[in-house]
Amino acid sequence: MLGSPAMRIEILCTGDEVLTGAIVNTNFSYISQKLGDVGLEVKWGTTVGDDRESLLQAFRLAAERVDAVIVNGGLGPTVDDLSQEIAAQAAGVELVFNEEWFARMAEFFRRRSRVMPPSNRKQAMLPARAELLDNPIGTACGFAVDIGKARFFFTPGVPRELHRMLEEQVIPRLLATSGRPTASFLKRFHSYGLGESRVDSLLAGVETLAPDGSVKLGFRAHYPQIETKLTVRGTDMEDIRRKLAPVEQEVRKRLGNFIVAEDDRKLEGVVLEELARRQGSLAIVETFTGGAVAARLAPLPGADKVFRRGIVAGDPAQVRAAVGLGASSAASELTLPLAEAVARAARDQTGATHALAILIELDQGPDQIDFGGTISLAIATEQQVATRRSRMLGGREWLRLGAVEMALDCLRRHLKGLPVDERIDFEKV
Repeated sequence: MLGSPAMRIEILCTGDEVLTGAIVNTNFSYISQKLGDVGLEVKWGTTVGDDRESLLQAFRLAAERVDAVIVNGGLGPTVDDLSQEIAAQAAGVELVFNEEWFARMAEFFRRRSRVMPPSNRKQAMLPARAELLDNPIGTACGFAVDIGKARFFFTPGVPRELHRMLEEQVIPRLLATSGRPTASFLKRFHSYGLGESRVDSLLAGVETLAPDGSVKLGFRAHYPQIETKLTVRGTDMEDIRRKLAPVEQEVRKRLGNFIVAEDDRKLEGVVLEELARRQGSLAIVETFTGGAVAARLAPLPGADKVFRRGIVAGDPAQVRAAVGLGASSAASELTLPLAEAVARAARDQTGATHALAILIELDQGPDQIDFGGTISLAIATEQQVATRRSRMLGGREWLRLGAVEMALDCLRRHLKGLPVDERIDFEKV
């Protein structure tokens, strides 16, 4: 059944709120991406409301066309949570009380000094012969059961509970029964400043550096960044590291300074770490972004020791006033000279080691795809001011997101001693 390398998988999401669009179904995209990261392909995606007959029909149809089904949602304590009941009916077995899980739930409530409501007993009712899938951070009991020719994996709808169960319980079981090596690893590179097609051409053939097709190259565009993914399979982690090493090295070589972070690290985290490492501090002046650059940095652990001040201003007069610069009839636009002066003044005013000014002069007219703006950016230290001026199109939100990313990336580059205004030399790649 599940032994074929070409395992067919369906994701079946339940809930009226998902079906009607009352909430955005981010769980489906998360499950699908995670399966793809380990080389498992989703063939079907189904959404069903909280209706017994519809759920039963969906389970039976899925059982006939795929090898494995991940069911998301319907494991809660309320009357519209139907997954256990319909799973038992579809499998032709009874619902039975699981004392082990009931005890786990009781302990869950006791640790939080709460009394478990009687309705939660429903969450300990599982189909007979079901395999329990642990949920260490919630009361929804995951389980696996055979329905027809398919293995069904039932997961909670709460995202953080789903994420934990999928990675620790479901994916290892799918890999073990797929006929593929059960050891896998995902290496990720986050880049900024290159389009998806350019990254694809730069990395053409890179996966062939690993033997036996054991490394799969993939991409995910989440503007303004591109995520490059290397999915590696092997007999164990030592085997995986050996296969990954030459490919990983080549990706770093080809993408170079455009890699802003790797794996779970984020661009703003890299910036903060560099500032903290040199015992530096930062002040930021922003226009148009609504303080989004500061908002990326300020919530991070340790930011309170680095982040001095964030200023959000509008027109040139407000920008100058915010940092204590006098009025100037010559400075009627958000220009690069003004960005330099503002960055210097902000550093002097706050005593920060670094000050970033990002001033955006917007086009006039309706918000369309060809709407844009001119970005004037300056980073001031005691010794120098680094600048960059760029033109960006794509609509107001596109411009805002791109400008925020550019500001953080320029700050990263400056802190690492890299050119702030680097472009790809297309003659050499």
